[in-house]
Amino acid sequence: MLIALQDITFEFGSRVILEDSSWHIEPGDRVGLIGLNGTGKSTLLRIINGEYSVSKGSVNKSKNLTIGFFNQDLLSFETDESILTVGMMAFGKALELEKEIDRLTKELEHDQTEELLHQFSDALHEFEALDGYNMKHKTAQVLEGLGFTTADLDRPYSEFSGGWRMRVLLARLILQQPDVLMLDEPTNHLDLPSIEWLERYLVGYNGAVIIVSHDRYFLDRMVNKIVEVYQQQLHHYAGSYADYEVEKELRREMQQRAYENQQDYIRQQERFIERFKAKASKAAQAQSIAKRLDKLERVEQVDNGPSKIKINFSIDKTPGKILCTLNNVSKAYGANQILKNTSAEINRGDKIALIGANGKGKSTLLRMIFGMESMEGERVPGHNVVTSFYAQHQLESLDLNCEILDELKNFGSGRTELELRQLLGCFLFTGDDVFKKIRILSGGEKARVALAKTIISQANFLMLDEPTNHLDMNSVQMLIDALDKYEGSFVLVSHDRYFVSQTANKIWEIVDGEIKEFKGTYTEYEEWKKRMAAQATTPVKAAPAETKKETKQAPATTSNNNVAKGAINKDVQRELQKQQKQFAQVEGQLASLKERKASLEANLGDPATYNDRTKFAQVESEYQDVLKFIDRANEQYEQLFEKIMQLEANLVS
Repeated sequence: MLIALQDITFEFGSRVILEDSSWHIEPGDRVGLIGLNGTGKSTLLRIINGEYSVSKGSVNKSKNLTIGFFNQDLLSFETDESILTVGMMAFGKALELEKEIDRLTKELEHDQTEELLHQFSDALHEFEALDGYNMKHKTAQVLEGLGFTTADLDRPYSEFSGGWRMRVLLARLILQQPDVLMLDEPTNHLDLPSIEWLERYLVGYNGAVIIVSHDRYFLDRMVNKIVEVYQQQLHHYAGSYADYEVEKELRREMQQRAYENQQDYIRQQERFIERFKAKASKAAQAQSIAKRLDKLERVEQVDNGPSKIKINFSIDKTPGKILCTLNNVSKAYGANQILKNTSAEINRGDKIALIGANGKGKSTLLRMIFGMESMEGERVPGHNVVTSFYAQHQLESLDLNCEILDELKNFGSGRTELELRQLLGCFLFTGDDVFKKIRILSGGEKARVALAKTIISQANFLMLDEPTNHLDMNSVQMLIDALDKYEGSFVLVSHDRYFVSQTANKIWEIVDGEIKEFKGTYTEYEEWKKRMAAQATTPVKAAPAETKKETKQAPATTSNNNVAKGAINKDVQRELQKQQKQFAQVEGQLASLKERKASLEANLGDPATYNDRTKFAQVESEYQDVLKFIDRANEQYEQLFEKIMQLEANLVS
């Protein structure tokens, strides 16, 4: 056992956060720590980390236990060192030894005593045991996995924005390899490829992992246990988040039935007490029953959490069939070509998710569709289109001197104060929160106000750039329900795969400067990608004899009928045979390369590969080499095919 929380109680002032709660964390645990906002998830992580002390109970940890805690407070770290140097800070002992080895090396140049030689030998041995020779490679590998380019590695940490700094600090924490890794909303700062990389990495992580996240996809793939903070208690569930939802509902039903049965029992006993407390023959019995009721351990009524208020969009007018057309558009920032001569069309009823890595131009494309970004090419807006654009820059349009409720009232949606307060409740503004001034809100709170304004806009075309940032699971689900019923169209950018899978009917991805469209849901898109990857690694089988003319294979030598039609140029025939032989060799090489590619992809999909960094590096390097060889072989295949076709044509007189 790594950590044991035994019957702990923790309070903030008079407010009880946890009461008589226990939790045992074992090696290999992958725990999703969940609960409504404000129930104490981050507080519990800080208790485990030793930052807070409990008022009752005990927190016991195994000897020499190391804990890594990823959270927003890390952003207080400042340095002008390169991000590679910051990442390598994870290898503190190895870096000290490296300096010691340098010092001893200089001393040995003019003083080769036996003592110095022993010190030098011991330092080298320990440095090698700590894998110090690979620490730079490991750091670069993790940073690049989290989205940095090789050129970025030497850039100062201070040059990067908050989100990218968090990635550097996450990389450093991962490289420290703590026994218990605690991650508080790690996917908030990652794009889709980086989230997928982190998933692959954590699957093979040797220590225990505790994750606080609103990303359901991430939790489902990562955890084998769920711990829920609910009614000041820790409730434990085995399995993924999906398993938790099923089990949670069963427990709620059982608790509600137990509560109702107990209430019936209490009412019956109270009626007996009321009826007989004044009657001499029954007074003692009534008094005894009253004492039993006082000592009775009451079953809590099921807390349904925030009320399931429906978010409703309303549309002022119906647009034409086509909302926006982009014809041969191009966009570049200096040498960075985002889009090149690409076209796309958005039709009424389209619910498009624009996905992919950061830096591919997703937000730029949204602004181009909206008409606020310059470009080469043509943008044709549709008829009767009323657009509302939610993005980070919308925060600038908020009136800082307004209260939250007044900000929505002044927007002129025609909704009543009750309707506006209900809507704000969906975005985590409850009670007197609605009277807060915009200027005192955090960035996340301002983003939620801007999203609420987008919803009441009565637009028939929405553009949503990361709308689920700063929302809890309950609010995300309400937004999903609203978009499902929304009669208009939208284009959204999001790295929340659950949100995308529940809302979009088309997927757009920017690939090599072009907008690639997939007509279907995100789940169907993922399945299609897997099929395409499988087909790419499967050797092409020879077609049946009767359909050979329809397949791209080495054409057969001329038949006897063709020979009879004229004289055969023997030099051409010899060249043809030579080319056909080369063609067969290249075809065999391609089949072998594709088999090797499939084998390497299987290794990359095996979590065990990531446990051995050297092995992972070798497999990754060989995989990239195989891809290059396949490209060259395909090019040679095409060239030989064309030559054979030309030579066969020359054989016929």
